[in-house]
Amino acid sequence: MGPFELVVLIGGTVAGAIASVAGFGIGSVLTPLLGTALGVKLAVAAAAIPHVIGTALRLWIVRAHLDRSVLLSFGLTSAAGGLAGAALQSLASNPVLTVVFAALLLFAGLGAITGYSRRLRFDRRGAWVGGALSGFLGGLVGNQGGIRSAAMLGFDVRKEAFVATSTAVALVVDGARVPVYLATQGDALVAIAPLMAFAALGVVAGTVLGTWTLRRVPEAVFSRVVGVLLLLLGLYTLSTLRP
Repeated sequence: MGPFELVVLIGGTVAGAIASVAGFGIGSVLTPLLGTALGVKLAVAAAAIPHVIGTALRLWIVRAHLDRSVLLSFGLTSAAGGLAGAALQSLASNPVLTVVFAALLLFAGLGAITGYSRRLRFDRRGAWVGGALSGFLGGLVGNQGGIRSAAMLGFDVRKEAFVATSTAVALVVDGARVPVYLATQGDALVAIAPLMAFAALGVVAGTVLGTWTLRRVPEAVFSRVVGVLLLLLGLYTLSTLRP
């Protein structure tokens, strides 16, 4: 295991732990981390593999609270958006993806720090649009969780059902976008399979650990810490752009 593989393992653990509490975060952490070595375009596809594994594990843990009616409707619009985003991702250049991804990180970070993301609400009609948009962003740059969660608030579901259904929707989006990544970047992904394995191992460990450790951290403190990290990641991602 080299130094970067160790960093990816630790980063995957942190990402899995965050996602086990916030309901999202694996792509937000792993994509810019992998992007430092792979470029954003390949990093989005590479992060999707551990994202699938971590999300599936999280869904298994909370599966009893799943709201199937919301999943079948909201999940379909999200999947359609994810498929469209993944298709466009294969055509976009790295600089474009870098700018879009960095902007989303900055928006999410500022929203968490200021508390705006907790006040953001969609009505039921807007929730469908938000579902499609979150899926599209998931396919394009691997960052969908914040908008998906905001859109999901437009549905009248209990907290447990919210987390479980949001997790299931994320898995549906993964099911739409990952085959596109494999078809367009399969050879490149095979070449970095060991790196993705370290990321996946970290995500699994973080998901298990985060289930009982991070829940003890006050939500207000936790969300602001995550916000600062996202803000720093966004600034760092922008700094990688070359004139």
